[in-house]
Amino acid sequence: MESVLDKFLRYISIDTASDPDSESQPSTKKQLVLSRLLVKELLAMGVSNAALDEFGYVMATVPSNLPAGTKVPKIGFIAHVDSAPDASGENIKPQIVKNYDGGDIVINKEKNLVLKISDFPELPDYKGQTIITTDGNTLLGADDKAGIAEIMTSVEYIMTHPEFLHGEIKIGFTPDEEIGRGVDKFDVKKFGADYAYTLDGGQIGELEYENFNAASAKIYIQGRNIHPGYSKNKMVNAIILASEFNSLLPVEQRPEFTQDYEGFFHIIRFDGTVEQAMIQYIIRDHNMSKFEDKKTLIEECITFMNMKYGEGTFRLELKDQYYNMRKEVEPHYHIVEKAIKAMEMSSIVPLIKPIRGGTDGARLSFMGLPCPNIFAGGHNFHGKFEYVPVESMEKATEVIINLIYLYTK
Repeated sequence: MESVLDKFLRYISIDTASDPDSESQPSTKKQLVLSRLLVKELLAMGVSNAALDEFGYVMATVPSNLPAGTKVPKIGFIAHVDSAPDASGENIKPQIVKNYDGGDIVINKEKNLVLKISDFPELPDYKGQTIITTDGNTLLGADDKAGIAEIMTSVEYIMTHPEFLHGEIKIGFTPDEEIGRGVDKFDVKKFGADYAYTLDGGQIGELEYENFNAASAKIYIQGRNIHPGYSKNKMVNAIILASEFNSLLPVEQRPEFTQDYEGFFHIIRFDGTVEQAMIQYIIRDHNMSKFEDKKTLIEECITFMNMKYGEGTFRLELKDQYYNMRKEVEPHYHIVEKAIKAMEMSSIVPLIKPIRGGTDGARLSFMGLPCPNIFAGGHNFHGKFEYVPVESMEKATEVIINLIYLYTK
């Protein structure tokens, strides 16, 4: 069998960044390069029904090899092929740190980029292990190519070990998860699983079945540009107005000051000239009532600014993205309990915690497919400080195999 590391290195060599400004499905054609490769590899493993559809979804079924008439749930495993557009995913050059000594890791000497224990205190937990980092110029892509590699390694194990008894297993790889459109056209009925798990979590042991309620807010500001030498009482600087709007939102509810169940307003984009500006936020909260309050506050700030500067100066586009899956998963809590048991079978301490983000599983749970999230092993996603311990990926693969085994009991 090929190692999970070999698969991971192959997958991250393909740039699969999604594009939030694209209207196509998937948002970038380059995601299909990896999707086609995954189909090819699944077919080579003997998964004869692996296919890529018109919307960029890869689906496959590993048939049950249990005795005829044995009925067990059909279990799915899902990961996403796209990488975040927050940092470049092109020409990734991973660095392999073997037998990590427990200290700081220099990832780019010229740029003075260092994984410092003072900044990332979990690092020493991986002393003696093999850590994959970036070279400081791109993200790594462990989100979610670690998850893909883990699922593919598990499938290869099953296909090469016919003595391992299992029920029907569903495999799914989705595009555009990073821009909130990962399951826009996902056919749950066609997928055919009773329950599923996304392999899209962080550090080893993470198990999540609740996530943020999420919305996006785009705010367009119309200014008035006048020659600065003659602009008194005439100029309306859209950049200044955008900055003023941002100052109306509570500072303590910025993501850098929140944790656990605390929600936030996160400004993710600011484009502007004197004449026109646009600011974009993501709004997050686990509590639905607080989530609605946050959206109301945005709307009230828009109203206030239009009263101050004239109707139409500010225009808001507010859109819900996904909701907390807890209410959809809890009625099927046995799927969480099985994940806990699968981790314990591999001597992993489960870390049950809310996702401070979202996964495809959140929306799938509301589409009738309860879908908790399991660790893929990576840290510091979406940026140049991203890294993943190889041993965490190996353990995630074990957890998948353990889960499949538990569903036969």
